[in-house]
Amino acid sequence: MVNVIQGDDTPSAEPGEPGRPEAASSLSRGLSLLELFTPDESEISIREMSRRTGMPKSTTHRLVGDLVQWGALERGRKGVRLGVRMFELGNLVPDQSRLRDLAVPFAQSLAEVTRLTSNVAMRQGSDIIYVEKISALDLRVPHSRVGGRLPITCTGLGKAILAFSSQEFIDAILSGQLVRLAPGSITDPEELRKQLTTIRRTRVAYDLEESQPGLFCVAAPIFTRNNRIIGAISVTGATSRSQAQSFANVVLASATTLSRALGAGAPGR
Repeated sequence: MVNVIQGDDTPSAEPGEPGRPEAASSLSRGLSLLELFTPDESEISIREMSRRTGMPKSTTHRLVGDLVQWGALERGRKGVRLGVRMFELGNLVPDQSRLRDLAVPFAQSLAEVTRLTSNVAMRQGSDIIYVEKISALDLRVPHSRVGGRLPITCTGLGKAILAFSSQEFIDAILSGQLVRLAPGSITDPEELRKQLTTIRRTRVAYDLEESQPGLFCVAAPIFTRNNRIIGAISVTGATSRSQAQSFANVVLASATTLSRALGAGAPGR
């Protein structure tokens, strides 16, 4: 509880005025009510809220009323539940943060199933940046570094992202000089353009020794709301070309499920 010191020179203010201890205390207590909800407990009675937080029932009633009026909570049959306003605010969380948070179990599953290194990347300028990796048992494969960057045209992850980027961005990339990271890197714009067309049809991209000799990668694009491209997920290893292609279905399935978790609709692009 906040104690108000009497007799100081602070200008008086109405109770609950923003910036005052009363307002800060009410805000923190209101947030503590919202924190009670979990995926397994979506509706809670006011009595139970009061018990768990230790707040008087009258205070809990008042705060719940304020939260209901604002839209953060709505009344149900047995208590209150999170309201539409919370859903709206949740949709404002940057997609980048949501991708990193949601991608971890998908990357872990891919690494376990394939026994290859799994990576998740996003576009940053004309590069990709790795935002998650799960290392494989195959120690011959150099591990990508979270936060590391590579040219978008030299990796399966990058090509999966590029294929579903705007036509203006694709044209800008193809009109410039394509980077050669390895002998297998694609430096012919027309060859890369054909690959991008195939990727848009199959939703699978390959890096066949294009970023490093002996290294193969299978990637699939990740979409968010309005089917907007946000990143890609892949498996990478020192495998043969035919082995790399055999992982296409599992990578695509993982990317599709992750896209739906991010709010994308059914594949149709």
